[in-house]
Amino acid sequence: MKNVSMFLAAVMTILLMASCGQQDEQSSPDNDEKKEVSIMLDWYPNTNHTGLYVAKDKGFFEQQGLEVEILQPGQNAGVDAMVASGEVNFGIGSQEGVTQARANDIPIVSVAAIIQHNTSAFAALKESGIESPTDFAGKTYGGWGSAFEESMIKAVMNQYDANFSEVEMVTLGISDFFQTIGRNADFMWIFYGWDGVEAERRGIDLNLMWLRDLHPALDYYSPVVMTNETMIQDDPETVRKFLQALSLGYDYAIKNPEESADILLKFNPELDQELVINSQKWLSPRYQDDANQWGVQKEEVWKRYADWMYEQGLIEKNIQPQKAFTNDFLPDAP
Repeated sequence: MKNVSMFLAAVMTILLMASCGQQDEQSSPDNDEKKEVSIMLDWYPNTNHTGLYVAKDKGFFEQQGLEVEILQPGQNAGVDAMVASGEVNFGIGSQEGVTQARANDIPIVSVAAIIQHNTSAFAALKESGIESPTDFAGKTYGGWGSAFEESMIKAVMNQYDANFSEVEMVTLGISDFFQTIGRNADFMWIFYGWDGVEAERRGIDLNLMWLRDLHPALDYYSPVVMTNETMIQDDPETVRKFLQALSLGYDYAIKNPEESADILLKFNPELDQELVINSQKWLSPRYQDDANQWGVQKEEVWKRYADWMYEQGLIEKNIQPQKAFTNDFLPDAP
């Protein structure tokens, strides 16, 4: 798998750094007031993360005795590697990232689904004529540079008997969708709750190929909250307290989208106010959607997607889904 060796190297490097840091931490005086906990985002702050900021603002973490630091993605190592090494306690990731890590014996675990159903899609301007994966051939894809984008597009095109070799792949990183679509790229992979909602506001017509419509297995959890097996084994109480508070944050965002949007803006005033409010109104009912509570995950969703990834050659060996996720730390866990 592309970039797997680099990923593994990053994990090993951070493990050494974390080991040194843990020794220093153990020798320092105990702080019995609040336990410091860190979580790293997968992207710049957006409405996928609102419940986290609500929990911080409303004191839900503090009520659990936690002092939570929210970190931006690192430059040298991705969030998966940082969580796997223990350099950060929690991270925002995706089911595909956790599955790929588990297939490489990297023990990260999803502890909550932020959104119940996949709200991502391949998007192109209406006038491009791109309406399905068969139309990707001869076009340029603009991506953020993740290890599995190329493999995912190739797998989807194979299912539609389209020729992936005719797609030009360009890495745009964290770029403005509206500055790049139709210019640097013909189609891109977006979360509708952000770029799709903004396209509506700007009156821009898009052709959307929802991943969940391309194949049942692609209705997977993205994003998710993840930690590592060591954290679960050695400090389950902190994991439980963190999830208790975070659940309250997302439950609040579900019931109070406009106020929650204001909280996200309070912590991140650089964001566009109207976009955040519109996005929050669209996304809040989709956090829990048809689940019996926020955050819960189903083994069948994990198995279906892992089987699909293995069949498509996206992972070299299949995983044990029940080890990749847990609902045990959610309030009133089913």
